[in-house]
Amino acid sequence: MRVAFLVAPEGAEQIELTDPWDAVKEAGGTPILLSTSAGPVQAFNHLDRGDTFPVDQLVAQADPSDFDGLVLPGGVANPDLLRTDQKAVAFVKGFFEAGLPVAAICHAPWTLVEADVVRGRTLTSYPSLRTDIRNAGGNWVDEQVKVCDGGNNKLITSRKPDDLKAFDKAFLAEFGAGG
Repeated sequence: MRVAFLVAPEGAEQIELTDPWDAVKEAGGTPILLSTSAGPVQAFNHLDRGDTFPVDQLVAQADPSDFDGLVLPGGVANPDLLRTDQKAVAFVKGFFEAGLPVAAICHAPWTLVEADVVRGRTLTSYPSLRTDIRNAGGNWVDEQVKVCDGGNNKLITSRKPDDLKAFDKAFLAEFGAGG
């Protein structure tokens, strides 16, 4: 199981990167960190700088078909930066077009909105994204984790770091790790 983790050069919520990353490794999978630029990415603990993490591959050189799933960590700045990068948005959209599962937590669905892949889908997120998701044609629900199979792929979403255990279990099951 090869899992892409896509983050911007800075702004990813650290626990939303490291917790799912560790879950993939514990399930025997290989997590791959992708970003829009080379070098380490700067994670955050809310508004405070956290640790840095080395990028394994540039998103511009990545192909969704090389992965079994995609994880999009949140953080306010992270998806806001990703949604302004055409290659990152195209990479995310490629998972939906290929029918591959995508997992997004907290503010990460902003990138999904930009990729125009939430129309007709039911998902959750940090509550402040509710209107954005609805305006993009999605159905927003306030649930710990939501698995939507109402499209070409499975879409797994969660609201916040408190939901990580349920999020990890749900996306691992959908990515083929059996949870």
